[in-house]
Amino acid sequence: MPDVMIMNTLIFIAVVAIVFAFRSIVRQIDPRMEHRLEEINKSKSLSDTTSKPSNIKRIATQTLPKVGNIIIPTSNDERTLLQNRLVQAGFYSRNALHLFLATKFLFIVVPTVISLAFVVGLGLPRKVLLYPAILGIFGMIGPSFYLDRLKSKRQIRFRRALPDALDLLVVCVEGGLSLPASIKRIAMELRTAHPELSCEFNLVQKQVQMGMTPGEALEQLGFRSDLEEIKQLASVVNQSERFGASISKSLRVAGETLRVRRQQHAEELAQKAAVKILIPTLLFIFPSIFVVILGPAMYQIFEMFESMN
Repeated sequence: MPDVMIMNTLIFIAVVAIVFAFRSIVRQIDPRMEHRLEEINKSKSLSDTTSKPSNIKRIATQTLPKVGNIIIPTSNDERTLLQNRLVQAGFYSRNALHLFLATKFLFIVVPTVISLAFVVGLGLPRKVLLYPAILGIFGMIGPSFYLDRLKSKRQIRFRRALPDALDLLVVCVEGGLSLPASIKRIAMELRTAHPELSCEFNLVQKQVQMGMTPGEALEQLGFRSDLEEIKQLASVVNQSERFGASISKSLRVAGETLRVRRQQHAEELAQKAAVKILIPTLLFIFPSIFVVILGPAMYQIFEMFESMN
């Protein structure tokens, strides 16, 4: 029995270490975070920028991609689909696919190897291998769920920031700036309030400089974010460029539509909150009220029955 407790403790420590390592790796491979930190911390000395990379970054950029090659899909369609999911979650690094697959591989293999070592070394019963099997299943599906969660959070931040960005875009266009210059301007203005959307508009502006039309660059932004609102905005810009309509009026209508949609979404969440609060009310508040109200009465009833006996 003590051996089984030791085994469970060691497996728990190993899983916690893997989770923290994965969190550190994710922070290292997100280029947007590094870009924002470099822009905010402008007082950083030159010696810090020229320092050698840390061990975690070296492992994330050199060792883990080689591990990810072991389970990389052979089909081009599967690789493209997984890479698109990573882009939509905000990972634009060249090694993001290999790092993601390497993380899944480590979550599956490391617990199994540790348990086998303890089963062989300490002579523990084979039923202990059930725990790494469960952890392996979690390691197979857990990173995918985490990726979808990152994507949904990123889309929520974009939905909240997009109406403000369109308002600034309308002001810039009506002030006499061209659409590419307006995109560059709002990318600078949104740097503090909405840094992620600011980075995306910076990328849109660079694509326009490389030869794309603003509509095509916004279509690429809609693909990277997988947001219907941005795709509709790209369609509005394309139609305005094609038919010669007023771009400022089109953007104003699109901004009002997004603002109304954001308000409706907030009202929907407020209506759901009244239903969701019933669960903690029934589970935690009502039992406490019953204990406070009925507790003394039940005590008196029990005393009465005891006196009768």
